[in-house]
Amino acid sequence: MTRIADPAAFIAANTRLQPVPHAPEISLWLADEITPIWRLTEEELGELGLPPPFWAFAWAGGQGLARWLLDHPREVAGRRVLDFAAGSGLVGIAAMKAGAASALCADIDPFCGASVARNAVANGVVLDFTAADLLDAPPPEVDLICAGDVFYEQPMSGRVLDWLGAAADAGTRVLVGDPLRTYFPREGFDLLAEYAVPTTRELEDSAVKRTRVWSLSAAA
Repeated sequence: MTRIADPAAFIAANTRLQPVPHAPEISLWLADEITPIWRLTEEELGELGLPPPFWAFAWAGGQGLARWLLDHPREVAGRRVLDFAAGSGLVGIAAMKAGAASALCADIDPFCGASVARNAVANGVVLDFTAADLLDAPPPEVDLICAGDVFYEQPMSGRVLDWLGAAADAGTRVLVGDPLRTYFPREGFDLLAEYAVPTTRELEDSAVKRTRVWSLSAAA
């Protein structure tokens, strides 16, 4: 991947601090429109055909997870949390605000480290970050893994599901936020909550996405 001269400066120049629609206790540095920042990201990296800059938007699944954690602090208080495919760090921030002992945000997008750091400061929390591809190793020893909006393409979805399943089988609680995207497996999950999450037609197929939060069951 091409080296980026200053990701923090890029984020500062192309986003603004704004409350998260479904979790207004949290504010993030977000883009107002997807197309301009997507093009700028491709120019900055010198590569066309990249996926959208997930770190620049509050996606429906992450918003649902954040809301659930904030509303159920007993589920996270004092625990070590992994925000997998963290993007902006929204879920990690929610976990820390709900009383988590620590939150590790993981994402391989080269902008995410700077995005997570900037958003952590904006919300007065401390987040750890790793750019390692965690799917290449066994799940880390944490108490809770949160994964929002990870079932949007194949074969990535299959790899993620196998990895999360291994974590659940090892005794780690796994929570998933998803608006029933195409590759969401629908089996092996227990429904915890359902929300009507405000989003934008630039990102989704409707202005409000019905989003669900699930726990992943360990194999029988």
